[in-house]
Amino acid sequence: MYDTIIIGAGMSGLAAGVRLAHFGKKVCILERHAAIGGLNSFYRQRGRTFDVGLHAVTNYAAKGARSGPLAKLFRQLRFAWDEWALAPQLGSVIMFPTAALRFSNDFSLLESEVRCRFPRQTDNFRRLIASLHDYDQFGASGADRSARRVVSEIISDPLLIEMIFCPVLFYGGSRENDIDFDQFSILFRSIFLEGLARPLAGVQRILTLLARRFKEQGGELRLKAGAARIVVDGDQARKVVLEDGSELESRYVLSSAGWTETMRLCDDRPADEPPSPGRISVVESISVLDSQPRALGHEQTIIFFNDSDVFHYEKPDGLVDLRSGTICSPNNFAYPEPLEEGVLRITALANYDRWAALDAESYRLAKEEQRERLLESAARFVPDFRPSVIGGDMFTPLTIRRFTGHAEGAVYGSAAKRRDGASHLKNLFICGNDQGLVGIVGAIISGIGIANRYLLK
Repeated sequence: MYDTIIIGAGMSGLAAGVRLAHFGKKVCILERHAAIGGLNSFYRQRGRTFDVGLHAVTNYAAKGARSGPLAKLFRQLRFAWDEWALAPQLGSVIMFPTAALRFSNDFSLLESEVRCRFPRQTDNFRRLIASLHDYDQFGASGADRSARRVVSEIISDPLLIEMIFCPVLFYGGSRENDIDFDQFSILFRSIFLEGLARPLAGVQRILTLLARRFKEQGGELRLKAGAARIVVDGDQARKVVLEDGSELESRYVLSSAGWTETMRLCDDRPADEPPSPGRISVVESISVLDSQPRALGHEQTIIFFNDSDVFHYEKPDGLVDLRSGTICSPNNFAYPEPLEEGVLRITALANYDRWAALDAESYRLAKEEQRERLLESAARFVPDFRPSVIGGDMFTPLTIRRFTGHAEGAVYGSAAKRRDGASHLKNLFICGNDQGLVGIVGAIISGIGIANRYLLK
């Protein structure tokens, strides 16, 4: 009998496990795959290690900071700042045809950019910053307020509104074209007011630290141990049945698999419960270069681009939407020493249904074709790096579906969030994307928060 069974060894599940094990709880984390991390993971291919999922750690705080989500994370999980070896971004930009806004981990840069390019919006922009909810208020209003509506009541220039929403939605928007204002506040703070950084070894470093700490404190991590069913008795989850037929009993069950996906595991819920509408998925191309991006004239850490003055954040009709996207270089962080190889990662919105309808050979050909189109699209916004590409890979919505279990390859989970993490069962809870906190730090804070609120009573 366990105190808690955690379904999924992603960031939130691992963080919850570390927190619980620290207090002597008997915890077992179940992971369907042979590797931890879900989509935020890493793999080896042709002698290279590829990061997937992580572009940057948001919510950056300098060493010694005592406030903010990152400082809270370190305190709650007993990590030292140096263990994460975070390097801050060099500088990023939002690029639209008629304007560009640079930003860094110094918020005054973005303020000056808005003042220069949108002088009539300077006071309005300050009002927007003042209106943002802080982290302790997340979900406190109980209202699902449209962020677009709130922001448009403060900012009167349509172009500036579109430019603000582009990074926010690409880094956490789970539904089409809009986001709840609570979530908007958290994402705006995490990207712009605090900023971006990256561990020297990428996501592998964070996952290794979490898994090692969990095991050191007596936690049990089972790989290749997918949950097939949650046995329900009355108003409680009694046991978890694994895919191999074995059964595990626990006082509590915590799932990071997603709301819809978790409900489908419960044997008192219909197996065909439809996912929430408007689920967002993406493709991403990872290109390895024969030189550092800065040697090619590309100095930005991340470019959020859109090729018109209206930003469409929605499921495209075709396989990929090339009108907008992100271009991230892991090389363009302030590392003490440069990375061995140059890398560019290009992300764009994608249609899960279109990819899922392809047979194996058509899927392979589509990946090759769409990867070339992604590189061509990115070359409109950065110096043409294509002659320097010496390798790479690409993932699609089907990859997301495979490694996260999210229906329709929803990269940020369900459009409808369960902020309190509770379910219809007294001892079943959720954490992670569908609890409402996204990104590396958000997912970890979600796991910590749900563990503190329900499982450490």
